[in-house]
Amino acid sequence: MPFLRYAVTGGLNTAVHWMIFVLLVWLGNPQSISNLCAFLVAVTLSFFLNAQWTFKTRTSIKRYVVMVLTMGTLSFVLGAVADALSLHPIVTMVGFSAVSLVIGYLIAKFIVFREVP
Repeated sequence: MPFLRYAVTGGLNTAVHWMIFVLLVWLGNPQSISNLCAFLVAVTLSFFLNAQWTFKTRTSIKRYVVMVLTMGTLSFVLGAVADALSLHPIVTMVGFSAVSLVIGYLIAKFIVFREVP
């Protein structure tokens, strides 16, 4: 059940991420920066929804920072690769969405929201 909840939350976060990314690229920003900015908004929403609904755990600044740093690095790197390869922004977002669904869940489950005895 947690993965299904994570996926539902991810759908909402993906919509937010995509809207911000498209707007920033449309305004002339590079994909790396656009993806990072969109990610920062979406990850904040994701963090609190996943903590409360998906994993039913408490939030903390430490957990939030770990999530932002790990997933933010992934977001920026994928955006930078897209810039270097001159990929279309849609390809960038589809790729990031697919990669972050799997990697993000693993990071959330086993690192960020793991139960500490």
